[in-house]
Amino acid sequence: MKTVESAQAAPQGRDQAPPARTGRPARRGRRNRDGLHGLLMSAPAVAGLVAFVGVPFGYAVVLSFYNVRLGSPLAPSFFGLEQYRRLFTDPDLSGPFLRALLNNLTFAAVVVPLQTGLALMLAILLNRKLKAIGVFRSLFFMPVVFPMTLVAVIWRLILARSDQGMLNSALHAVSFGHWGAFDWLGDTATAMASVIVLSVWQGVGFQMVILLAGLQQIPDELYEAAQLDRAGRWQRFRHVTLPGIRGTLVFVAMLTSVLSFRVFDQVYVLIHGGGLDEDAARTVMYQAVTTAFAQNNIGQASAITVVFFLIVVVLTVVQRRVVRPDNED
Repeated sequence: MKTVESAQAAPQGRDQAPPARTGRPARRGRRNRDGLHGLLMSAPAVAGLVAFVGVPFGYAVVLSFYNVRLGSPLAPSFFGLEQYRRLFTDPDLSGPFLRALLNNLTFAAVVVPLQTGLALMLAILLNRKLKAIGVFRSLFFMPVVFPMTLVAVIWRLILARSDQGMLNSALHAVSFGHWGAFDWLGDTATAMASVIVLSVWQGVGFQMVILLAGLQQIPDELYEAAQLDRAGRWQRFRHVTLPGIRGTLVFVAMLTSVLSFRVFDQVYVLIHGGGLDEDAARTVMYQAVTTAFAQNNIGQASAITVVFFLIVVVLTVVQRRVVRPDNED
């Protein structure tokens, strides 16, 4: 009987279809839903990026091929690549542009390591469990809240050329009257240094907060294990702190680089209201705005912004390749 039953059951087993695999379609459906949700959540940011960055940049590219003058009764005429050719071959245009580009590169080369290092130092000092530590963190972050124009006005009073300038008055008192009035903003040797100092003072608190958040993500067990291994402060900093915030440090350096290339407000305010040396402190953004609204040459200003945008993109990509975090491919 068992033999007959087994013989009858065998064909039925062969005729039965294998069970359906529901795992992969379910995972694929969840993945599609997650992708759709991600697109919906990022849609406002993408729309804002396209509307306020993509469209203006595309319009600037179009204007760079035309001779457009503000207030001119003549219609814009097509120039082709003439604006770009003049930007690099005409001495009246290439000289100020290349000087502004050199000032931008100098500003970025000094501000990025200086501001990042100072922000890291402040973040380490403020990463402590002390009474009223929030007050100290707020004090260091407070300059970030101030608009850059207000910061420029404050530093204009500090670096004023006359004896009433705060820095000159302090140096005059410390030197017992031997220090004379020095033109910090008008002197070629100190004009860019003055802009760098006020920019670092205003922006270091923002990078400090980001690095402080990264430091607080490092587990305390790592520091305890390092102390058990008798590691000194420098060894703990090198082998625990730096690896723990490497990704955050790279992000801060890249953010500071981008912000340093778009420096404009403090330069404009100090040149037009503080006697800042224009040739020693002009930047590419300042050159573009001056060309557009002081010289009424919209086409040339658009060409300046397009070239500068491409330079910044190339430098950002190179920096991204060089300082890529270890956890990225």
